Amino acid sequence: MLVGELASLPGFVLVNNGEEPERSIESVYCCDLLSLVMGRAPAGGAWVTVMGNVNSVAVAVLADVACVVLAEGAAYDDVAEHRAKDKGVALFKTDLPVFDAALLIHSMLGNRDD
Repeated sequence: MLVGELASLPGFVLVNNGEEPERSIESVYCCDLLSLVMGRAPAGGAWVTVMGNVNSVAVAVLADVACVVLAEGAAYDDVAEHRAKDKGVALFKTDLPVFDAALLIHSMLGNRDD
């Protein structure tokens, strides 16, 4: 699945397209503790969180995730959206719970045997 295709999933809204809408999403990672995300989020993953501040955008850049999905109806603050545009980070939001959002993305990856 490509980053740009996330907007076609039910309940997903594109907030910022980022620099690489054709980037492939390789996995899904869920966590709200930014220090864990920095060390454990896989590059190319879709990061599902409820942290919508500018620090999340910085961590997304450091971890080289494919995109950030803000779940649970949480909102990005204005500074985070502005920084995401500057840094080319793809942002999405959804009202879905974190687990449901991650499971939907995972089910769309299609190349998993698990």
